[in-house]
Amino acid sequence: MTEITQLLHKVQAGDAGAREALFAAAYPFLEKLARARLRDGGRSTLLDTRGLVHESYLCYVRGGELRAEDRRAFFAFASQVMRSVIVSSARERAADKRGAGRRPLTLSTDVAERLPAGEDDILRVHEALESLAQVDPRLAEVVQMRYFGGYTEQEIAETLDVAERTVQRLWLKARLMLRAAME
Repeated sequence: MTEITQLLHKVQAGDAGAREALFAAAYPFLEKLARARLRDGGRSTLLDTRGLVHESYLCYVRGGELRAEDRRAFFAFASQVMRSVIVSSARERAADKRGAGRRPLTLSTDVAERLPAGEDDILRVHEALESLAQVDPRLAEVVQMRYFGGYTEQEIAETLDVAERTVQRLWLKARLMLRAAME
């Protein structure tokens, strides 16, 4: 049993110090996951790798109980939390672009040019993913792990305990369905 799995069992058993030890042990892996996510489409957020990991940790602490039995489930959960952090960040930035309810002070157009594009794309993918989850939760899980988690097909196959070719078929089907939903 890996150190992370042992710490997960201790967290679920109520060990007060195990949660911090779990995130300390998992930090390099979470950082790698965040780096992959930010490299593969999340660049438009203001979050950097460490910022995404830390925001995800804060969401976990605020959210309460962790329901992951093993290492794979923990990282799938971490991927989901990172997705929600990225989507929340994109929503906040999109609201800021629209004034966030404040009166505009200037009509300068160079402000929009300085903001990175892409928040709308992240939100569109998120909304399409929510629709996909209602139709086929497994496809949505593959998309979440691939797009928001930065997992490789092999890592997804190991996590879902299926063949890599199955993941490739699910990924292809999910992309087609998402593309149709977003058009």
